[in-house]
Amino acid sequence: MSEKIDQIIESLKTLTLLEASELVTKIEDTFGVDASAASGPTMVMAAPAAVEEVEEKTEFNVVLEAVPADKKIAILKVVRSLTGLGLKEAKEIVESAPKQIQEGLGKEAAEQAKKQLEDVGATVSLK
Repeated sequence: MSEKIDQIIESLKTLTLLEASELVTKIEDTFGVDASAASGPTMVMAAPAAVEEVEEKTEFNVVLEAVPADKKIAILKVVRSLTGLGLKEAKEIVESAPKQIQEGLGKEAAEQAKKQLEDVGATVSLK
């Protein structure tokens, strides 16, 4: 390589990411080129290996993670209404948090149950 190119390369090594981004934009504007097109075939070949399709989850389990002591009764009432359990069974679930309270729900139903429990002070997760 020529000395001029070596100097340019050394200067480029000292740029910050922001400066490098501005440089690319300036080169694209000045010369009417697209820097992303320069590596087209290489990137297209690498992309399928790097991109993994993620299946969207359709069934969710509602898990009661934590129950503040001062909110226990309100949470107990919501657990009973969501599960249809009796007072004793619902109380056991609330007192043994973290505990799964519903399983296999659709996304909308699971989010609605989570919202109801969070509105009365529970900490809830969907798994």
